[in-house]
Amino acid sequence: MTMKEKWKKALELFGIFFKIGAFTFGGGYAMIPLIEYETAEKRKLIDKKEISDIVAIAESTPGPIAINSATFVGYRSCGVLGSAMATLGVVLPSLVIILLIAFFLRKIMDNRIVQYAFFGIRAGVLALIVKAVVNFFKRADHGVFGITIMIAAFLWSAILDWSVIALIALCAVAGMLYCGYARRKGWME
Repeated sequence: MTMKEKWKKALELFGIFFKIGAFTFGGGYAMIPLIEYETAEKRKLIDKKEISDIVAIAESTPGPIAINSATFVGYRSCGVLGSAMATLGVVLPSLVIILLIAFFLRKIMDNRIVQYAFFGIRAGVLALIVKAVVNFFKRADHGVFGITIMIAAFLWSAILDWSVIALIALCAVAGMLYCGYARRKGWME
């Protein structure tokens, strides 16, 4: 890829992630369906299976999931330049919005119309998060091991309210042990 082609691809990534960052409320989980649509379905920069891998990596590394996802997709599509531009694209709208909100916070939050708008936005964000959960469930391992880990992880995080970092580490170790055992037994490739 020539430098001109790299810059063209990097600017395309900036535009994609700027749009995602500008029009998605509710954080990284609400962005996942849009990231999947824009990068896997519409532009074929990555395939749908990679979305699950990207989210798993983004969730288990430090930093917000949206930024980590943008960085990964950008790098996968266009190297370091792509990762920088995709990350800048997803961060810039939030930065500008937060600066504006901080500047006008008192006047904005007392406005009834703004309060009503945020009421509706919260409902929409919940729908996007549920969509992300449904999509992940469709692509998840539905075997006994996968279901057991999913239920155990849910109970750990929702009911016991223990460390999410420890949960991710234990799930990773359980996955490695299970897959190693399954390969030795010939259950997996």
